[in-house]
Amino acid sequence: MEAIRVVIQGASGNMGRQVISAVCRAPGMQVVGAIELKPAGSQLKLPEDNGSVPISADAASLLESCQPDVLVDFSIASATMPTVRTAIEHGVRPVIGTSGLSAADLAEIDRLALADNIGAVIAPNFALGAVLMIHMAGIAARYMDNAEIIELHHDGKVDAPSGTALATAAAMAAARGKPFLAPPQQGDATSRGKQVSGIAVHSVRLPGLLAHQTVILGALGQSLTIRHDSISRECFMPGVILAVREVMQRKGLAFGLDSLLGL
Repeated sequence: MEAIRVVIQGASGNMGRQVISAVCRAPGMQVVGAIELKPAGSQLKLPEDNGSVPISADAASLLESCQPDVLVDFSIASATMPTVRTAIEHGVRPVIGTSGLSAADLAEIDRLALADNIGAVIAPNFALGAVLMIHMAGIAARYMDNAEIIELHHDGKVDAPSGTALATAAAMAAARGKPFLAPPQQGDATSRGKQVSGIAVHSVRLPGLLAHQTVILGALGQSLTIRHDSISRECFMPGVILAVREVMQRKGLAFGLDSLLGL
């Protein structure tokens, strides 16, 4: 079987570099190119003496020359959609970890992928533990009426609340089939976080953090806490590799790793 040929957008970022290393180590995969807004040259040196690959800001020409199977995108939302449209036009399957895409963006990606008879994967979080956290929070949501979410990230994260927090709140509300019971409003409303289906979502941005989330559910005389901590960006790589393999077998958009894990 031929190796899956992978191009990475956002190759010079923290996540991009981790993805490149992970793909280089994964059996049956090969990094064949990189996309970066302002590349420092025309070649990107790969880790562990794996040679070098072309890097360019011109996605169309790079995809034409490299002929990849999969595009992995960890860039910014404004860059994601133009490149994804170009990728699908070239028959390249997108695997997207970028936050901030709208519902209209997701619908467009699904439509384009189905029209081209290829797969696409978008995940709010590629850490398997975070996916399990969301799954368990959905189970608990059926039995407890009050909940809040605290998400903590590094100070370079551009969106708030995080995509993971929003996905968690949406999954919990869907599991209940009705909104949570929000407590009576007291004090300054801005101190209570963003309200999502009756769940107050609080965002913390500080240096020294990576990605952390706590779901707290409360009931009469008790509380339940579900927490996930990402200690290093390596925790996202098994999920990325899983998505790269799975997207080759799919048609249309798969949203969330839970859809790939059968949760």
